[in-house]
Amino acid sequence: MDSKEILSRCDHTLLKQEATWAQIQEVCDDGKRYECASVCIPASYVKQAAEYLGNDLKICTVIGFPNGYATTEVKVFETEDAIRGGADEIDMVVNLGWVKDARWEDILSEIRAVKASCQGRILKVIVEACLLTEAEKIKLCELVTLAGADYIKTSTGFSTGGATREDVALFKAHIGPEVKIKAAGGIRTLQDAEDFIHLGADRLGTSAIVKLVKNEISQGY
Repeated sequence: MDSKEILSRCDHTLLKQEATWAQIQEVCDDGKRYECASVCIPASYVKQAAEYLGNDLKICTVIGFPNGYATTEVKVFETEDAIRGGADEIDMVVNLGWVKDARWEDILSEIRAVKASCQGRILKVIVEACLLTEAEKIKLCELVTLAGADYIKTSTGFSTGGATREDVALFKAHIGPEVKIKAAGGIRTLQDAEDFIHLGADRLGTSAIVKLVKNEISQGY
């Protein structure tokens, strides 16, 4: 698999708390130059990035991030605000306390509410797999499917672990046919990226892959 195909599946990501506009601009420039699927950036920069990019690259942002325990009403407001600012894709974090309490109907209702607020835009549901049991992961595959979300996403990248090959394979075995997988967190090499894609990931949340390709180009590889 060549690097261009891998890059086309990357959400080129910068979600550090201290991210500046100059850094966001660089991510946008690189995402456009290397034809990434989108840039994934903090909500506070969405409007500015949309004005900067025009229609040249899709903009993704995160909702309820990174902990997931905002109320449903807040997540819905965040989603609506992001879309008004120009977001094309929404990555929301589930309420992990509700997962541990087995509040499945509440989780289902919340995902559906956020999906409705997306107004037809792509919704990816971050389940923070590193904090879940296998049974909880399987249940969330079911709920994400029932709720009509577009993707299940492994990780925020801000917890105790990122994407694993085992989790992507597990998700692939239990999601519905209309649901795709986004692997995120700890994807640091082109081989990592290729492995996750072969296992069933349609998108990759990463800041490293573009940097690797840039470095290879600068060195004349």
